[in-house]
Amino acid sequence: MIIIKSKRELEAMKEAGKIVAGALEEVRKAIAPGITTVQLDQIAEEFILGQGATPAFKGYQGYPASICASLNDQVVHGIPGSTVLKEGDILSVDIGAFFDGYCGDAARTYPVGKVSPKALRLIEATKESFYKGLEFAREGYRLSDISHAIQTYVEERGYSVVKALVGHGIGQQMHEEPQIPNFGPPGRGPRLRQGMTLAIEPMVNEGTDQVRILDDGWTVVTQDGSLSAHYEHTIAITDGQPLILTQGE
Repeated sequence: MIIIKSKRELEAMKEAGKIVAGALEEVRKAIAPGITTVQLDQIAEEFILGQGATPAFKGYQGYPASICASLNDQVVHGIPGSTVLKEGDILSVDIGAFFDGYCGDAARTYPVGKVSPKALRLIEATKESFYKGLEFAREGYRLSDISHAIQTYVEERGYSVVKALVGHGIGQQMHEEPQIPNFGPPGRGPRLRQGMTLAIEPMVNEGTDQVRILDDGWTVVTQDGSLSAHYEHTIAITDGQPLILTQGE
């Protein structure tokens, strides 16, 4: 069942979203060659707790950290650790937080120092694919209209969307109905209604869309070792333009 949120609930989700956006910004400022991913995790966790919020990921199905830090060919769910970032790496950072009983969830892929033009193109295309999908996040469209717009934009640029992982509804739970694939034909799935809240998150690979999970049971990597990028916002369907809840100030 897709849960429709009231205005009061949307206000709470907006506050949670601001905290997520702030945590991402703190991590972005700290990203540089020489820092470890566990240091970035500590920065995000301290920020979230300092805002009176709770990290959404830590302890979720046993996940051990407050952020996901996925490096280069890691698609999502990279566990922060002693890995030292190097010049030319790209790092996908996914952060969730609960505030006043509601969840915000967002992700970005950041360059580490100076990166290759092709890596920058992948990061930018992933971000843009989110905004292409967002154009269809309006009352009256169907859920798969978002999915189709993302896939079309990505594949026209020679990349592939990860099909094994999806976006999701969000609210009092981090993962609610519906699932939101980043691919598929238009005109399918539930019709979008005011008050729906969705975490739309294209995951885009430079090579094949095939992925595998490492032995840690969490980290998803590209099957062919190619670079991957991730971009996510929590959004709300309104009676007009969609509202991005994880935008920050």
